[in-house]
Amino acid sequence: MGGIVEGGRLCFLFLAVVAVDAAFAQCFNKDTPFVRNISNMPQSNFGRGGLSHITVAGALAHGMKEIEVWLQTVPAGTSTPIHRHACEETFVILKGKGTVLLGSSSLKYPGTPAKFPIYPNSTFSIPVDDPHQVWNTDENEDLQFLVAISRPPIKVFMYDDWDMPHTAAKLKFPFFWDEECFHAKDEL
Repeated sequence: MGGIVEGGRLCFLFLAVVAVDAAFAQCFNKDTPFVRNISNMPQSNFGRGGLSHITVAGALAHGMKEIEVWLQTVPAGTSTPIHRHACEETFVILKGKGTVLLGSSSLKYPGTPAKFPIYPNSTFSIPVDDPHQVWNTDENEDLQFLVAISRPPIKVFMYDDWDMPHTAAKLKFPFFWDEECFHAKDEL
């Protein structure tokens, strides 16, 4: 698997979820092969700094209805944006270490986030609509993880900081990696 899974760990998980893949420029196509090599899938940062994203199985690119699976890499010392979405989200950390920050959706704004350390083979789930952010706290190594989300394609609300009211969060839809195929999806 070319460095994506070290020492064979989580190989079973990859084989279980990698049913189909497609290039970002390739939207849902019923003729896409059933099994393909994840190492050959294109990666992009979609203008998001050093972030590397692969949609392993997705709604718009692969015709998935209930779940979407991503492989993401966050470079040393960087983070995902503070954001929330109306879906369940589960992470499996493959390599690196970092911190997940989790705010509250029950207040008028996210507030001071709870901080949880993350490390290889750890997993966590983000509650629906709770603002969150993933930081790579390592100075040298990338943080890499699998993400499974429900209800794709997702509407993402972005925050400037943890004190920004929920009502002021900026909607990003379709999200960066869904933009190219969004026109091809008839029903959301």
